[in-house]
Parts: sequence; structure tokens; C-alpha cells
Amino acid sequence: MDNKPIDSIAIIGGGTAGWMAAAALSRLLQGQPYKIRLVESEQIGTVGVGEATIPMLHIYNRFLGLDEAEFMRETQGTYKLGIGFRDWTRLGHFYIHPFGLPPTGLDMAPFHQCWLRLRAQGDDTPFEDYFIAAVAGKLGRFKHPSGDPKSPLSHLAYAFHFDASLYARYLRRYAEARGVERVEGKVTDVALRGEDGFIEAVTLDDGRRMEADIFIDCSGFRGLLIEQALKTGYEDWTHWLPCDRAVAVPCKSAGALTPYTVSTAREAGWQWRIPLQHRIGNGYVYCSRHISDDEAAAKLFANLDGERLAEPNFLRFVTGRRKKFWNRNCVALGLASGFMEPLESTSIHLIQSGIARLMTLLPAREFNPADIEEYNRGAIQEFERIRDFIILHYHANERDDAPLWRECREMNIPDTLRHRMELFRSRGRMVQAEGELFAPTSWQAVLLGQNVMPEMYDPLADMVSLDRIREHLGLAKRMIREAAESMPAHAQFIHGYCSSGALAAP
Repeated sequence: MDNKPIDSIAIIGGGTAGWMAAAALSRLLQGQPYKIRLVESEQIGTVGVGEATIPMLHIYNRFLGLDEAEFMRETQGTYKLGIGFRDWTRLGHFYIHPFGLPPTGLDMAPFHQCWLRLRAQGDDTPFEDYFIAAVAGKLGRFKHPSGDPKSPLSHLAYAFHFDASLYARYLRRYAEARGVERVEGKVTDVALRGEDGFIEAVTLDDGRRMEADIFIDCSGFRGLLIEQALKTGYEDWTHWLPCDRAVAVPCKSAGALTPYTVSTAREAGWQWRIPLQHRIGNGYVYCSRHISDDEAAAKLFANLDGERLAEPNFLRFVTGRRKKFWNRNCVALGLASGFMEPLESTSIHLIQSGIARLMTLLPAREFNPADIEEYNRGAIQEFERIRDFIILHYHANERDDAPLWRECREMNIPDTLRHRMELFRSRGRMVQAEGELFAPTSWQAVLLGQNVMPEMYDPLADMVSLDRIREHLGLAKRMIREAAESMPAHAQFIHGYCSSGALAAP
């Protein structure tokens, strides 16, 4: 058995996925005899719409040793405390899926069970009012979390909005400073070894031939290596997630700088709004069976905050995943691995988790099948759990104004999601798999936000006196509100900490 370490890595494609991989691998392997090359062409554009993230990105940035203020300035970043969902449950309805944690529960009763018991007594306080991120978000405030466990700010978590193309450029400088070689060119041919079907080399448009031990496919939707060369196969999820188009366009900023992403449900899909320091990112994700491209663009243009800054960028996609994320000596990242619409800002996280999984299973030249199987098992499991979470938003709706929403409400859903919803509808109980991305509080926020209400609360909540629950939740709500009101305005915080100069002084 050849247990010699690999010493050459070829990353095919740049953009967010390619440069995140290059930066992380150059950090991991710095000082070791590895050659990392990234092939990209200035002639091939990147999608670049993944401008909203989740708090897990902190792990990646800390691994690289990035300075947060510098990172924010370089990417025109703003802060994100959660996602606001407008018109998803029904027209005129709004709720926030906040980051961070609610107050602690009491005795054996989880917090949400205490909330459900109070609700049964007629208390109509929204669930999100017990999250510092949601309250601060609605007030337009931001501050870094506190290390004081007695402060509601210790329960705060946050992520970022940023310009994905600027993030890729920032990571490129980082990676090249650590020895990554960028190769300009387009891949025109992929040569496979006859004995095992592994990728032997790629040929560029100028005739150069590039060999490597392992190839990372970051070529986008087309999956140049993982699909076109290796014929890996694709699992189509459009029967659950019917949107298959998107149109994106930036516009000028207007109004307050909100510290959360907004997703607004439209007749044939949903529109995102992502505030940056220098502009607002907007897009309409839609189902082509229910609206044309021109109509979708017109709907998006009619709902912008300010003047349009560019021509619209139209995208076509099939929601789903590759049947294998790692096939032979090729690992697919980003859009080459599959497509999950960015409703819960998981696109960049899936790149990050794929890189982390690869770093823990980085192979020797013999490419142990067990390593490859473990990588695929973890990636498939993560994709499917995120898929279920996104389907929940579509399925649990009360809208009757457009065919898409009726279809989604009546569709058959995966058994895994059905089990979660039935368990929650019964007594508000939750299941949580090991390593699952979205915590129970995220599921609770969306289930309750979409009006999936338990028929009863868990009897564990009856083991705590009603007066004690009222006192505990009442105090928590007051402390959260006071802490949020003491925070500076989002724009004020950015101006003092990480302004790029594009943001006007508040």
C-alpha cells in the first residue's frame, strides 16, 4: 500500500469557494512540502451572490488569524444578527430567526417549554422577544457580545454581510502570501488514468498541462471535473424546493443600516435584501413555472431601496446535490458540489464545512476508500439536514394568494422533516442529531415563526410553579430590552470600528 503523502493540490476555479479552499489549505500546510495551485480565468465570471453568512464563519476566520476590523473594511462588511422573514407565514406577517440563545430554562424544563406554558395562560409575548439578537436587530443596534454571563449580551451571536467578490480577493492575497500559485487560464480537457479513472491532469487553453495528486473542483454549476469528467451524478430536489432561477442586482443604500438579512416572500419565490457599507445586495429567487425572467426582474426592480447600480445577473440552477462530493481524487466545493438556495445563508458555510472535512481527512496517495466514504457520509448528512430546514419555510405557510405557496403547503415532505414537525406539534419536543448545523433554538424560531404551534406543552413545565416562570421570563424580557437599548446604532458601531469610508458618518 502506498502511504506516501500527497504533495500537490490543484484547485480548479476561483471565486469564494476556490480562494476559501486555497487560504485554508495554505494555512494548514504552511511550511510543509506541498504545492498548491489555483486555476481561474478572468474571462469567466463568478456568481458572487453569497453575501450573507451564519456565525460559523468565525471559526474559519479565526483559523486563518484574520483581524475582524480589517476583514470588515476589506469586504465592505456589516453585521448580521439573524434573518427577518416577511410574508412567509402569511401576507403582512414578519418574524426573525435570531442568532444566539434565549434565557436558560428552569429546572428540567427547557426555555421554550416555559414560554409555551405561559402562552397557554394567555401571555402573547413573541418568542423572538427573548433573544437579544432579535430585539437589538429590530432596534437597528449592534455591539460585540459580552463575556459577563449575567448579561443578556453573553447570549448574543452574530455573523456578517459582505461583498463575496471582495472576500475572494482578500483571501487571494492571503493565500498567495503563503505560497499558493494562481494560474490564469481555462481548463479545456481533463485526462483520466486508465487503470482507476482518477484525474491525472488538466489541460489549459494555452496547451499547458497541469498534474496533481488531488483536484478540488470549484468550477461552479457546471462541475467541470466532478460531473463533466467523472460523471458523478446529481440528486434533484426540485420536487421539494421548486425555485430554479434567480436574478440579482445591487442598489444604492437608503434608510437605516439594518443588522439583519431580510427575506420577503413573493408570489413566485422570495427576495433577499443584504445591506453592505457601500450598497445593498438584492435578488429574487423564483420558480420559472410561475413567473417569467422579465417579470421576475421587474418585480425585483420595483422593490429596491434605491437606484439600481448594475445590470441584472440571471442564474439558472437545480436545487440538489452531487451523489458523491468526493469521487476518486476529486473533491467538489461550492456550487460544483450542489445548490442549496441561500434562504438561510448556508452557501458559504457549506464551502467552509467541506474544507474542514477535507482537512481532517486529507489523504495519502493511496486514497483510502474509508476516508472518501466518511467525507461523503458527513457531507450528504449535512446537505440533507439543511435541505429539511429550508423546506420547512416553504411547507409551513398559510398563504392562499398564489399557486406556488398552495403547492408547497400540500406537497409531500421528507420523512425526516415530517417526524420533526409531528414531534414538535405534539408537545413542542425537539430532536437534535450530533453535529447538526441548526440548533434546536433555530428550529423553534422558524417553527413558531411559521405558526407551527404545539398542541400542548411538555409536562416537565408543570414541575415549575407558574409564578416562578412568570418572574423568570418577565425579568429576562426586561433585561434583554434594556441591554438592546443600551447598544449603539449599527451604523454608528461600524463607523467607529471598521468603516471602509463608504459609509456616511451617522
